Amino acid sequence: MPEETQPPPPQTRDTPNKSIRRERQKNSRRVFLDPSTPPVRSIVRVVIITLLLLGVAGFVQSIVSSLAFLFFIIVLSVFFAYLVNPLVQVVRSPFESMNRGKLMPRSLAILISYVFLFGVIGISIATIAPQVSDQAREFGSSLPSIGSAIRERGNDLSRRFDRLRVPDEVQEEINRKASEFGAGVTAWLGNSVLLFVTYLPWFLLIPILAFFFLKDVNLFRLLVLRVFPAGRWRIRAEAIMTEVNTTLAAYARAQLISCLIIAIICTAGFYLLGLKYALLLGILAGIFEFVPILGPASIGLIVILTTAASDNPRNAIYAAIFLIVLRIVHDYITYPRIVRDGIHLHPLAIILAVLAGEQIAGIPGVFIALPIVAIGTVIYRHVLEHQGRTGLLAGWFQEPSTTVIEERSGAEDISITPEKQ
Repeated sequence: MPEETQPPPPQTRDTPNKSIRRERQKNSRRVFLDPSTPPVRSIVRVVIITLLLLGVAGFVQSIVSSLAFLFFIIVLSVFFAYLVNPLVQVVRSPFESMNRGKLMPRSLAILISYVFLFGVIGISIATIAPQVSDQAREFGSSLPSIGSAIRERGNDLSRRFDRLRVPDEVQEEINRKASEFGAGVTAWLGNSVLLFVTYLPWFLLIPILAFFFLKDVNLFRLLVLRVFPAGRWRIRAEAIMTEVNTTLAAYARAQLISCLIIAIICTAGFYLLGLKYALLLGILAGIFEFVPILGPASIGLIVILTTAASDNPRNAIYAAIFLIVLRIVHDYITYPRIVRDGIHLHPLAIILAVLAGEQIAGIPGVFIALPIVAIGTVIYRHVLEHQGRTGLLAGWFQEPSTTVIEERSGAEDISITPEKQ
């Protein structure tokens, strides 16, 4: 009896759709989200925090720019305190050796040191002031003639260009640049003198602030140390403060000695070269030495331009050679021996720090840039030592250490040792 075949089920409209769904389910792949992917909320939080940090940085920069001169006065006061501190120790040392330190309190020792220091400065100024004032008066009255002489030298240079058949466009550009440079130098000198006279009363605060820094140095030290918890944090903070103190003392001592050396050598050298205003230019060289890089460059430019505008312009070449040789010898031989274990910065770091300080706070920024960078390097080194790291990003890019199971033959115990990287 033949088997009855069942008729196929009637197809409905959903049958093709179901078959299509089955095919899609066979061919489809499941997609799992990585749980480590940060959610949108975390990304928004990071963006908001970044914007807030940028806003705070801009606000802090505006405050620093506004208070740049105040910071400049404070830094000068600290440096003056470092310079006076050896005199204070000399005054107190005989009494402390006899256990009679109460007979010479620190305040009285500071006053005696001030009297001695300002007495020496006053006698020195009284000795050389008449000659310096005469040269300064003559130099100020001869500024117009110096400017005209520089323009005349420029005209001579143009005539030489004519002989060499230099194109007119090149000659006009060179003459324009030379005139702009001369006008800029003259304006800079005038603005510098006016700025110094304007802020001169503020410099009277330096000895007063330095007096309190010297008198209450131990109090300031204890206040800073009490911020940190007792133990390794306070020990590390004290080590940082000690090294910062050594660094700033070495820098202040090196700058003062460098100023004296440069002033004496430049004055003697200018006299031997027969330069006009030798004493005035030598003293200015010593004062400008206190400002890193820009100070020596400025005094060198002033000396060369002044000599080039004199009756014997050839001396400008000799003066330039003298200043270049002096700069090389001082920067690479004399200054490292003076600073010794104080500031250890690469020359490129010094140049970048000075340029950054000038862009942020002008002339005060140039002066305080190196001490800030030196203190930053000290703190950075101690932070790495405290964390037991060799660099700021050390450990970020290192693979995590794995464990290797070593089974000793003849022994039942298993030791786990970290794998050497």
